[in-house]
Amino acid sequence: MNILISNDDGYLAPGIQELARRIRRFGNVTVVAPEQNHSGASNSLTLNRPLSVRQVQENVFFVNGTPSDCVHIALTGLLPQKPDIVLSGINCGQNMGDDVLYSGTVAAAMEGFLFGCPSFAFSQVHSGWSCLDSAAEVAEYIVDNFIKSPLPAPFLLNVNIPNTTIDQLSGLVVTRLGRRHAAQSVIEQVNPRGETIYWLGAAGDARDSTQGTDFWATSHNYVSVTPLQVDMTNYGMLDTVRTWCNSFQS
Repeated sequence: MNILISNDDGYLAPGIQELARRIRRFGNVTVVAPEQNHSGASNSLTLNRPLSVRQVQENVFFVNGTPSDCVHIALTGLLPQKPDIVLSGINCGQNMGDDVLYSGTVAAAMEGFLFGCPSFAFSQVHSGWSCLDSAAEVAEYIVDNFIKSPLPAPFLLNVNIPNTTIDQLSGLVVTRLGRRHAAQSVIEQVNPRGETIYWLGAAGDARDSTQGTDFWATSHNYVSVTPLQVDMTNYGMLDTVRTWCNSFQS
């Protein structure tokens, strides 16, 4: 089995290194990850300059670009053949609810999904690596079960793992995305040149964390598994918008 692993924390991040170490028992693992941290890069591709790929050891490469760049390059020329699965992570921090719109971790897996590969995005809730071994064990368990009992491809699963020891986890539960409140206000500062600069405020707290959401699951020590799709069409508004458009075209 050929497995591609990427992330958004960078190729030196503990999360991707531990994930790759665990997953190598399943087959040929290739790591193609950003040179630097690209958290919040979403699905951005670098189109205004060429990209460089550097090999640091056997089957480990870094790219001076975004997570999507990494997987795109891997699938369109770097790898000799299409991987059987694409994994992203393990991210330092959750990617739940509205986070998936901004997440580079999810974006790397989504790029694999767009190319027809079974894809998983793994994130560990809260920052820090205190229980990284447990998160990696969960990722290994999920991949192992996928290999033994495959899902119809392609698919994209967003997996969020509570930051706790393996014995404290309540199990796996399939969830939908929750919702956050709006982000907190920007933080305004003045740099040494007297210019006003802005730091983006922290993400909003959970607004919809009811049972069935990823927020609820992880807060109750469940591993949250959310199937995602790319189609963002609001089907419920199609007729309304069609009527509205027709009203000023007649």
